[in-house]
Amino acid sequence: MGGPSQPSVNPNSNLNPDFNPNFNPTTEPQESSLRPVLIGIVIVGVIVGVLALILRSDVKKPAPPPSYAANLKFSDMKTSAAQNFVGATVSYLDGVITNTGDKTVIHAVVRITFKDDMGQTAQREEVPIHVLRTGGPYDEAVDLTISPLAPGESKPFRLIFENISAQWNHAYPDLQISEVTVR
Repeated sequence: MGGPSQPSVNPNSNLNPDFNPNFNPTTEPQESSLRPVLIGIVIVGVIVGVLALILRSDVKKPAPPPSYAANLKFSDMKTSAAQNFVGATVSYLDGVITNTGDKTVIHAVVRITFKDDMGQTAQREEVPIHVLRTGGPYDEAVDLTISPLAPGESKPFRLIFENISAQWNHAYPDLQISEVTVR
């Protein structure tokens, strides 16, 4: 009976003819592909952490005040707060600004630094100085372009803050003129 020869069939491979079980227990299993992914994530995390530390230490120093800023003096500072029509608290810093120079100030911006209980900066903002114009039923805070500050003149001013950090120690903030426009 010399018919065509039949290939040997493994009885354990009924479904997959390419199935070859490993009967040698000394071979190690293949390495998981998860290890290189985890190593990559750790390396990226370390790089991001180092960059964050480097960039965090390079804090921008505020620019020095303009030369005419030395001629603008603040006095009679008072803080107050009120609720607006929505129920949010609005804080005010009122005072008097005096122009001791020989030019008319038509615009000025002040950098306000609120400190916390440890003397560190809790919040820093730059806002334009608005002088109070009286003459109607209420005082109106207007920009210096509308009501310029002449040489030797003093005017009451108001700075308005819609949100001040809860870390503020409620002492008077530091004020520094950061921009001045004169004519």
